[in-house]
Amino acid sequence: MEFLLSQEMFVVGMLVTLCAALLMGFPVAFTLSGVALLAALLGNSFDLFELAFVAALPNRIYGIMTNDLLIAVPLFVFMGVMLERSKLAEELLDTMALVLGGVRAGLGIAVSLVGGLLAASTGIVGATVVTMGLLSLPTMLKRGYAATIACGSICAAGTLGQIIPPSIVLILLGDQISAAYQQAQLAQGNFSPDPVSVADLFVGALLPGLALVVLYIVWQIIYASLYPDRMPPIPESERAAISRSELTGKVVKVLLPTLSLIVLVLGSILIGVATPTEAAGVGAMGAIILAATRGQLTRKNLGAVMRSTAQVTAMVFVILIGAQLFSLVFRGFGGDDMVADFLASLPGGVFTAMFLTMALMFLLGFFLDFIEICFVVIPIVGPAVLMMDVNPVWFAIMVAVNVQTSFLTPPFGFSLFYLRGVAPKEVSTLDIYRGVAPFVLIQLFMLVILSLLPELATWLPKVVYG
Repeated sequence: MEFLLSQEMFVVGMLVTLCAALLMGFPVAFTLSGVALLAALLGNSFDLFELAFVAALPNRIYGIMTNDLLIAVPLFVFMGVMLERSKLAEELLDTMALVLGGVRAGLGIAVSLVGGLLAASTGIVGATVVTMGLLSLPTMLKRGYAATIACGSICAAGTLGQIIPPSIVLILLGDQISAAYQQAQLAQGNFSPDPVSVADLFVGALLPGLALVVLYIVWQIIYASLYPDRMPPIPESERAAISRSELTGKVVKVLLPTLSLIVLVLGSILIGVATPTEAAGVGAMGAIILAATRGQLTRKNLGAVMRSTAQVTAMVFVILIGAQLFSLVFRGFGGDDMVADFLASLPGGVFTAMFLTMALMFLLGFFLDFIEICFVVIPIVGPAVLMMDVNPVWFAIMVAVNVQTSFLTPPFGFSLFYLRGVAPKEVSTLDIYRGVAPFVLIQLFMLVILSLLPELATWLPKVVYG
């Protein structure tokens, strides 16, 4: 009994030390590995830990290096950064503003639609929020939009890249959920579990992602109906400056390449012609071609895209290696069994376990990036939750929507910081907080819908893949 209690103390100590170090601002990757190594050495000195668990790290790293799925990460990052540098967002926003500017809430609706399109083509939250903040916010304010609804619309639309495929979040979640599901099935005696693929998550996220866009637009229409002076249309005199034929030509010129790339990448995955990694390669090449046709494929831009891709990819894989070491030591102390026993003993069963898991991830989303949450939280709680007969696709989509919600929630939401950095001085931080509040409620409403109707995430994968 004393031995088990001592192991429990080490497990709790690891988690507390990890949280404290992260809140103090230490780098996540080095914190994960440092806490794990310190716990392993101390545990071994008290004969409570076998260093053989740490010796398995090289095999884990080799598994990461040879994981075909993870090759999609740098390719999709390259695709997103290249499209962002090719002025795609700017042209999309200008065009959609001209098309929808004549109606109330038109600019807000344009921002939501462009956010959905950028999410399906770039999937980079920070870049999307900053770009739309620089381009749309001054225009919306100039047209008489209230700062609150303008800021809320931009922040919410910018986070759609978390849930709408092809999303880096879903790729990393797919890898972690797949591993957690296999571990859970093996623990239950199923030695040939059905695989969970990223394609399943891409398909499962389509309906919730599109539903969020629709809910954003519905709220903007309701808000414009209640407060018409806060979301006015663009005057007819300004819209008459461009003819209908010119507008049609501009729409075709801007939307057709974007939609073609989205269909090419997502379509090839959905119909089973290409794996996510192969589709990512197609997307990267398509982004290069699209940038070249816009005259943006310069040596300067290409160099900037390559550097940004290398930085993001290096960050992802360094955190992943640190998380692997932390997971090994955590399991060596029996932490996975402790978490499983704790969740199984809770009153309320699956509901309570899911509620606590979602609450934990929501709170961590204030302080950690989605990459860190994927690699830190999922390996710890994922197997325990999935052992309770929870559908892995539904669980992954719930996590994605949840993390997206935390990105919007004041006072620490990452999306709010991105917009605050580029917003004009006359826009206060309180305006941003007040503006995102209704969209946070919409996100929470979507979580409730998903919890009551899991088929919203699981129905389409069954239809597409049987």
